Amino acid sequence: MAKFEPAKRDFMKYSTLGVLGAVLAGGYVVSPLAAQEENRLRPPGAVDEKAFHALCIKCGQCLQVCPYHSIKLADIGKGHGVGTPYIDANIRGCYACNAVPCVLACPSGALDHSCEKAEDIHMGIAVLASPETCLAISKTPVPEGYDLRMKQFIDGTRNVTELELKLLEKFSGYEGKQCTLCADICPIPIPMSAIAMVKDQKGGQRPEIYDGCIGCGACQEVCPTATPSIVIKPRVTYEAQYGNQS
Repeated sequence: MAKFEPAKRDFMKYSTLGVLGAVLAGGYVVSPLAAQEENRLRPPGAVDEKAFHALCIKCGQCLQVCPYHSIKLADIGKGHGVGTPYIDANIRGCYACNAVPCVLACPSGALDHSCEKAEDIHMGIAVLASPETCLAISKTPVPEGYDLRMKQFIDGTRNVTELELKLLEKFSGYEGKQCTLCADICPIPIPMSAIAMVKDQKGGQRPEIYDGCIGCGACQEVCPTATPSIVIKPRVTYEAQYGNQS
């Protein structure tokens, strides 16, 4: 059985002090990507991108209260939104916490306080971008060493929470079995309203996305292929991506 190679996915250690220092000092160099259009996955409740930039005060409060260490702050190499919060679903998706603490912590309205529960979150939409690499479709077992990636994230994280340890437990037991990770790890209260494994014409199974998907990125994070087969399109609605099918 092939072994999972965590080096193929860039899992950087959780760190905020350097970014916060640069932002507070205001002495950062203008990035060559400063004019690049933003298309990041924002935290739950994020308002329209232009309004988000106008309202976000780059305080980092949403990051501080996230129990999964999902939220990062953009540095000078990430475009013109230096210091703004975003989620890199290749590293850690959002897990749709009860009461959405990141929204409650936002003092400026950049994260809309009308977002009060998982079903209120609309970050984007999941898309099976690379069906040719999907292990479920090809009936390829989950590779050996898959859960090492999650363990490495935990090992590189300060103040690991109980919720993160419970998530780590959910990863065990998949090696050598048919892959259903994206559907199994979906964190919304009724996962079947967002994603389910269905029969594929090639004989395996494939993830099918429904209108309950909130675009949290958990499926992208847990996808065991070197480049995730399933990804999130930020700020795209179900209707825009899939039309009226449900």
